[in-house]
Amino acid sequence: MPVALSAIFVGLAGLLIWFGNPAIAFLIGAAIAGTGGAQGLVDTRVIGRYSLQTGIVLLGLGIQGEQLLRISSDYTWVVAGYVLCVAVLGLLGYRLLNLPKRQGLLVTAGSAICGGTAVVTLSPIINAKPMETGAVLGLIFTMNAVALLTFPAIGQFLDLSQAQFGIWSALAIHDTASVVATAQLYGDEAARIATTLKLGRTLWLIPTALLLSVVYRRKGRGIGLPPFVLLFVIASMVGSLISLPPQVLASAAWLSKALLVLALFLIGLEISVATLRSIQPRLFFFAIGLWCLVAPSALMLVITLVP
Repeated sequence: MPVALSAIFVGLAGLLIWFGNPAIAFLIGAAIAGTGGAQGLVDTRVIGRYSLQTGIVLLGLGIQGEQLLRISSDYTWVVAGYVLCVAVLGLLGYRLLNLPKRQGLLVTAGSAICGGTAVVTLSPIINAKPMETGAVLGLIFTMNAVALLTFPAIGQFLDLSQAQFGIWSALAIHDTASVVATAQLYGDEAARIATTLKLGRTLWLIPTALLLSVVYRRKGRGIGLPPFVLLFVIASMVGSLISLPPQVLASAAWLSKALLVLALFLIGLEISVATLRSIQPRLFFFAIGLWCLVAPSALMLVITLVP
């Protein structure tokens, strides 16, 4: 039975990787776990951890100096201001609500930087439990889905320009894939602008990971920098300093996405009814409330400053 069950899950994981949507992979994994269908599987946590870490390292190769130069200097301060403001609001908010520190940090980082990617990157650094990570991921993916369904309609109702919608999407939507998908629904120019500026937000993941690695270092073990974070930084430097062949970058990007999809599927398999119950009302209102505060604020800023 375990062998047959494992074969079924391998096939399902392959299908999810082919489909390429990490949010759906996570939700399917969580749905299977909720029905008890994941019982009997072994080593999912180990495989998921190494898949996640390898995918994150490969993600660093896509951060290239050529791409960074395409980020308009006119909007760089907007991205920096947004990230810092959301970080401050998040850090103050979770303390006022007396939320668990790890979940407060994950929601704040996911909202300020790059959604699920930030959450799964920072979780092992701050020693977050799968239950904590899963609860935050579930909330973030829900907000991504809401944005995908509502943002284009809001943009059309307010008659936003391609530039305005692209900038707003890059700021107010958590995950890169959701940013690109939402902006693409509005237009090619909006998608190009949103993708470029979202890269600027994603770059904040590097100093954040390094800072938290120092803060959460283990006693007697130096700064406690996890090897995958160091490799991620090295990969980012390689991507910035060396002109890699397009085939290499494309292969690394595909493999990174495949591994992240697999990792999130396996994280979902660890979700249980207890995990869902762990989404306390305070955590729900904190994550949703923070987004409902900053998304309209970003929209008003874009409408005011961007022609």
